[in-house]
Amino acid sequence: MAALLALLCGGASAATSDATALKHGEEVYGRCLACHAIEQNRTGPAHCGLFGRKAGTAPGYASYSAALKNSGITWNEATLSKFLADPMNTVPGTNMTYLGVTDAKERADLIAYLKQATQAGKACQLAK
Repeated sequence: MAALLALLCGGASAATSDATALKHGEEVYGRCLACHAIEQNRTGPAHCGLFGRKAGTAPGYASYSAALKNSGITWNEATLSKFLADPMNTVPGTNMTYLGVTDAKERADLIAYLKQATQAGKACQLAK
């Protein structure tokens, strides 16, 4: 019985931890809102449908740099982490002049939030 209680409590703790990370990631995403939004293109492209999408191909967004379009990057946790840590050195010539999210925990929480918030057809719909 004690083992079951410990397992259940551990699960609740993990869920709370995940919720805390997602909330923190949403707060970190606030820094991105000057140029980006989940569902609509702004100065930068919309993030809806981000995971699994080839860099430089967001629907309806035409202001990509040649460097990003030709980067060969497909967005996933690893590629986002590398890019977000230092965009201008990861893709020299990118139009994204943001210095990056250098704190690994903030970056991980941001990516966790984006993974959930950008699921096309589930969490977001691209504005037409």
